[in-house]
Amino acid sequence: MLVTVKDLTKKYKEHVAVNEISFSIEKGKCIALLGPNGAGKTTTLQMLAGLLTPTSGKIEFAGYEKSDYRALIGFLPQHPSFFNWMTPKEFLQFAGELSHIPKKRLASRIDEVLAFVSLDQVKQKKIGGFSGGMKQRLGLAQALLHEPELLILDEPVSALDPTGRRDVLQLIEQLKREMTILFSTHILHDAEQVCEQIIMLKDGNVKWDGTLGLLKNEFDSLAMKVKTVEPIKGCLDTLDFIEEIEYVDVTTAKVMLRDQSETNLLLQALIRENKTVIHFEAMQDSLEDAYMKVMNS
Repeated sequence: MLVTVKDLTKKYKEHVAVNEISFSIEKGKCIALLGPNGAGKTTTLQMLAGLLTPTSGKIEFAGYEKSDYRALIGFLPQHPSFFNWMTPKEFLQFAGELSHIPKKRLASRIDEVLAFVSLDQVKQKKIGGFSGGMKQRLGLAQALLHEPELLILDEPVSALDPTGRRDVLQLIEQLKREMTILFSTHILHDAEQVCEQIIMLKDGNVKWDGTLGLLKNEFDSLAMKVKTVEPIKGCLDTLDFIEEIEYVDVTTAKVMLRDQSETNLLLQALIRENKTVIHFEAMQDSLEDAYMKVMNS
């Protein structure tokens, strides 16, 4: 494990923002931190980044004895701030000096990260004229400048248009091969697209911690989509192996079964009712379906 978090808590007077959460971050993984507004996502990331002091609990980096581990972390806040009169090159020079990167290494490193985020052609332009997507990519360049072991991204694409969002997600996809990434998001499709592990927070508590595949398997609804030529509404309502029926229209239904082995019983029931079946498909829950089940549990 790269990072171990144990009983991490943050209180603001009487309000508990994060309540004794524990989880581990495995080296080389891309992990999504999910949860509604007010769940404690940003507070958790800021404690991990060393920007907030926990009320109690521990954050430990494997093989690192120092209490100040900020040199190991790159952090991109949800709304990065810049000096608009600076150029990207000047801003990264300033950030690199704050991070104590050796001068000889810093010059080449600035060129490397600007090329990676596709800002090398505008490195002498004023940041004040940049779009939101360009500023987000510059913020990512700053987070990568000192070659961190853990990259923390707080809602990295929430304020971007579709083009900027796609660009940043593609960069995250490339970075997965080189470093460990923890990012928060409320856009579930983005998490599904780039991450392997999910941590869900609600009211400052961990509601789920595991792989994306395990999440979907555990909360699989065992639903079948059925379409017939004749009207289907009402003909299955009395069957005891069906938990719930959602009628899409008079000939189409989403049928929730108690057990996957009962799909044959459903098909037999339709045949007994003299229904002509033209579509019969097992439905795979999306991450959104699983997320809602965890949040409502």
